[in-house]
Amino acid sequence: MRGLSRTSLAEVEARFNVVAGSADLGTLSDELFAAADLLDREHGLRRALSDQARPAEQKARTVRALLDGRVSEAAIATVEAAVSAKWSRAGDLADVLERLGVIAAAAEAEGQRKLDEVEDELFRFGRILAANPQLRSALADAGAPETDKRDLLRDLLAEKVAPTTLRLITQVAVHPRGRNLETGLEEFGRLVSQQSQRLVAVVRSAVELSEAQRQRLIAWLRSSYGRDVHLNVEVDKRVLGGFSVRIGDEIIDTTIVGRIEEVRRRLAG
Repeated sequence: MRGLSRTSLAEVEARFNVVAGSADLGTLSDELFAAADLLDREHGLRRALSDQARPAEQKARTVRALLDGRVSEAAIATVEAAVSAKWSRAGDLADVLERLGVIAAAAEAEGQRKLDEVEDELFRFGRILAANPQLRSALADAGAPETDKRDLLRDLLAEKVAPTTLRLITQVAVHPRGRNLETGLEEFGRLVSQQSQRLVAVVRSAVELSEAQRQRLIAWLRSSYGRDVHLNVEVDKRVLGGFSVRIGDEIIDTTIVGRIEEVRRRLAG
């Protein structure tokens, strides 16, 4: 997700953690997404609520007057905390609310013991988009009505994925906020993974890994990075042999293709 002031983010997340403890997390997630979308649409409101020259108390009162009776107390308190913090750019306000919406959804999935399931489903849907240009085009069409996209996703995914997964995919598709679908899914996937303090490793292999191979790779990565690791495995016939692992910006490449490319670079250098 876009760069946010760590100090301000920590302050808002601390308040969010307090109010989210007794909240319906699915509802809170939807409400925070709706608040972020409102600020994206209403430029004047966004500027007013992110104006550092205005007292924080005044902005908090504006939020309460606007949202009272429309969303939960937990959502109001979270938005109040967000508008009271200091951000470097007006767009940061909507960014942090969307971020907290994802975290609320991830916390709900964790409580339901479905966090692994959500991570896997977000990754697999990204692969489905890559293999289905017609579906990707329909969801990326900026001129398509929001209701059409919601209906399409519900028809495709309801009863097939966790409710949290459908909620997150719908947010990315209906409100891309300047991102393409793949980038949005990756951002949300990282936030979901952070809920359990795990690294996400994207593995490319010519064949599907066996469960024993997956567990050995997880154990090796865990010992190397000192943290739990969630594997997203992508079968790619172009790999030929071996596998590659991407964790953030770091790539571990043992594929035949990778070795050939390394030889080419050395010969060209």
